[in-house]
Amino acid sequence: MRTQRQVVDYSLQKRAVLRELLAGRVGTYDVCDASPYLKNAARFHGEPTDRRCPICRSENLTLVHYIYGDELKQSAGQARTLTELPVLAMTLREFQVFVVEVCLGCDWNHLVEQYLLGRDGLSSDSDGTSEQDAAGAEGAGRRRREAQR
Repeated sequence: MRTQRQVVDYSLQKRAVLRELLAGRVGTYDVCDASPYLKNAARFHGEPTDRRCPICRSENLTLVHYIYGDELKQSAGQARTLTELPVLAMTLREFQVFVVEVCLGCDWNHLVEQYLLGRDGLSSDSDGTSEQDAAGAEGAGRRRREAQR
C-alpha cells in the first residue's frame, strides 16, 4: 500500500519459536493456542494464503489484520479485510495494523508484522521532507529577509 510505513517484521521471532518447538523446549500446546475470537476473525475477515502451517502442515495459513488507532474509537481492535485497509488509510490520519497468521486446523498463530497506515504518510514528498517542513522553511526564509531589511 502506498501509505504503509514503519514496518516491523517478526519472521526472526517466528523462526526462534519454531526452533524452540523442534528442539523440544516448548510444547505444541504452548504455540497452538489461538483464541476462539481469533479463529472467528480468521474465518470471517481473514485472507487465505497458499503457505502451509509450519506445525500441522495440513492446512493453509490465514492472515488476519487488526487495526488500532485513536481516530478509530470503538472500532479499534477489530479485524478488517485487506480490501478495507486502503479505504481506511485514505479517510483516517494514522492507525496501526497488526497482521497475525492463523491455522484453523491446529490453532497455530503468530504475529507476522505490524505497520502504520493513514493519510499522514501521503504528506511526505519523494525527497523525504513533509509539506509542513517545507512551509516552515519558507516561513524562516521570509523572516530572515525581513530581519535583514
